[in-house]
Amino acid sequence: MSVLRLPQMSATAGKQTWGNLPGAALSLAIAEAASSAGRFTLLLTADSQAADRLEQELRFFAPGLPVLPFPDWETLPYDLFSPHQDIISQRIASLYRLPELSHGILVVPITTALHRLAPTRFLLGSSLVLDVGQTIDVEQMRSRLEATGYRCVDTVYEHGEFAVRGALIDLFPMGSKLPYRIDLFDDEIETLRTFDPETQRSIDKVDSIRLLPAREFPMQKEEVTRFKARFRERFDVDFRRSAIFQDLASGIIPAGIEYYLPLFFEETSTLFDYLPSDTQVFSLPGVEQAAEHFWNDVRGRYEDRRGDLSRPLLPPSELFLPVEDCFAQLKQWPRVVVSADDVEPGTGRERFPART
Repeated sequence: MSVLRLPQMSATAGKQTWGNLPGAALSLAIAEAASSAGRFTLLLTADSQAADRLEQELRFFAPGLPVLPFPDWETLPYDLFSPHQDIISQRIASLYRLPELSHGILVVPITTALHRLAPTRFLLGSSLVLDVGQTIDVEQMRSRLEATGYRCVDTVYEHGEFAVRGALIDLFPMGSKLPYRIDLFDDEIETLRTFDPETQRSIDKVDSIRLLPAREFPMQKEEVTRFKARFRERFDVDFRRSAIFQDLASGIIPAGIEYYLPLFFEETSTLFDYLPSDTQVFSLPGVEQAAEHFWNDVRGRYEDRRGDLSRPLLPPSELFLPVEDCFAQLKQWPRVVVSADDVEPGTGRERFPART
């Protein structure tokens, strides 16, 4: 039963404003609108803190509705660091699920929505399903895992890691809550079990597991070769002094490689390319200002660092969607700005009294 008196949301592209939604009433309004809609919902926030809070509140108000996070990398533009594997895991899991969802909510900070992404065909075409009874070649499996960004370790603790110990293969797939232990009989998968990464003890048997790539870019030999060729074409530098180039040539994933993502692909995608065509958008006040502030920061960091010939940079427009292009994309869907502030009722503007 609806707690709030929801206004009629436009079925076509257009912008509305819903006001007087203080505290958790804002999340409740979004949850009820998303639950009653026959379409997918994108929620844009001004920052990561608001995204985290709203994600938790939406799960409370709409427990039966898929609520997907799409977290920020938590690195600064052109940083020398890569995102934590748990963050990459959440992002890849959400991107993989998006095309198949007709109902649910994706919660995204606007600055995260500006990042260009790997093309949809890469992510959807790089998954692998393993079933009990399936025959596998351990060395081929090892090569495939490494080619999709997984790291071979002695003991598996984090997303994107795997270990081979005789007839046992431990691996922690991206998007999975727990790692898995594959027990082989000769070259056949005899059992698949989850296990606790802290105690390393097996937990439950499962019939199959899905492996998603461990990175948002490919690491197959052919793709790395193409990356190096594009790097040479783009930058007139001494490649022997470029850590990015030399690390990749040695099979090492360099820190900060995410800011060279376009060199892995013929073309990139944006978050909007992953969304179902029938999507509705909710946004919080301040997303436009947050996007502009982010772009100013990107330009400043690019200008400050572009002179380092040992680490040449791609221009901002190749890595990030311009603000005007982002909001032009949003115009293809109905959009509601939801606010705690009061608004004067009128055409396209709804003041929310609680239903009594």
